[in-house]
Amino acid sequence: MSLPCFKAYDIRGRVPDELNTDLAYRLGIAYAEHFHPRTVALGRDVRPSGEGLLQALAHGLIARGVRVLDLGLCGTEEVYWAAQQPGIDGAIAITASHNPSDYNGMKLVRASAVPVSGDSGLRDLERRVAALDARAPTTTPRMEAVSFRDAYVRHLLGYLDRTRLKPLRIVVNAGNGAAGPLIDALEPALPFELIKLHHEPDGRFPHGIPNPLLPENRSVTAEAVRAHRADLGVAWDGDFDRCFLFDETGSFIEGYYIVGLLACALLAREEGGKIIHDPRLTWNTIELVRAAGGTPIQSKTGHAFIKERMRAENAIYGGEMSAHHYFRDFGYCDNGSIPWLLVAELISTSERALSALVGERQRRYPVSGEINRRVHDIGDVIAAIERRYAPAAASIDHTDGVSIEFADWRFNLRGSNTEPVLRLNVEARDDTELMRRRTEELLAAIDAISRT
Repeated sequence: MSLPCFKAYDIRGRVPDELNTDLAYRLGIAYAEHFHPRTVALGRDVRPSGEGLLQALAHGLIARGVRVLDLGLCGTEEVYWAAQQPGIDGAIAITASHNPSDYNGMKLVRASAVPVSGDSGLRDLERRVAALDARAPTTTPRMEAVSFRDAYVRHLLGYLDRTRLKPLRIVVNAGNGAAGPLIDALEPALPFELIKLHHEPDGRFPHGIPNPLLPENRSVTAEAVRAHRADLGVAWDGDFDRCFLFDETGSFIEGYYIVGLLACALLAREEGGKIIHDPRLTWNTIELVRAAGGTPIQSKTGHAFIKERMRAENAIYGGEMSAHHYFRDFGYCDNGSIPWLLVAELISTSERALSALVGERQRRYPVSGEINRRVHDIGDVIAAIERRYAPAAASIDHTDGVSIEFADWRFNLRGSNTEPVLRLNVEARDDTELMRRRTEELLAAIDAISRT
């Protein structure tokens, strides 16, 4: 029996229809029985359902003799940090990231923040949960409240040479998610002037769901950057494992270009390192990494898949165009704090604006941005598009969906791992009009195929 909230690399669903306290309780039992941990840390984002799910999950773990540490309100990266601490055998973040407030979910890791995905235990947990018949207790579980935030702040600051930082003015938009408290903890150690937007954690998301990938959610950050003449704008999703950047003009910077920027910055510190990237947009990253003396390696899209590949390759950095950035020195995990700190350091040390740091690459490789389409049968549409474009293709790759390349443009078409939608990304070489024309052509073809 499959459970709809179990996705390819995490758990996510609407509360209480797809995810509820009874399921959370059974998951705690299943996690304990499958992995046999002694101590597990639990943290939650700001959603109203988070505390109840955390307590139910704790009850399940405790029922099998596990010691449970309560991290309270925190970001997913803080849960990953907890899993890297001595004596902790696993950790679970209760979060639905950028989804609306009536959703919730869980991201699971083992000791050292090793991910639990569909290929490494999540399917086994799903079968165990489906086979169990148990209801969550209504009492308060006996957990130990702990915080690793001070040590985590010191870890983040270790990525920077603070003597070289300039007094930048930075707009920070927490989206009423969980990022605010960590920003406050970092602030005294940095020379930046922080202009804070939607800073207070509020799981009702009164200013809209915290998803800066949606164009309609970007304007408040962009306008604040312009109004305050800021050097940089940063916006986070709900559990702040992703940060999204705006340059000094208020222009949104696609995550794709930040991947190349960070890859070069980290290769400057460790020449010859390996860099992991996803297959959706690739040319800019591959070109920059090779020019910097690194080795680009492609991985299937998704945080669990990227982390597993990073460990296998001992890669120093991995990046996805969706603004997930992964760091070897952070247990190979994704992190929404390190990227903006590194970019602020680059602006300081290069004495160049962010628009100048990425502008040439944006012109060299224009992109469509990720475009979603709801279709009746994702597999059929992908197969039909491949049949149409394959005869003239220079190369075809099936790492994730289908990537088809030509001499001067390429595209990736794949089904989402978390939603019932088809995702399209198009890029070209030095030709924005070609990219736009091919994007429109592909969308028309997808729409026509889905109607038949």
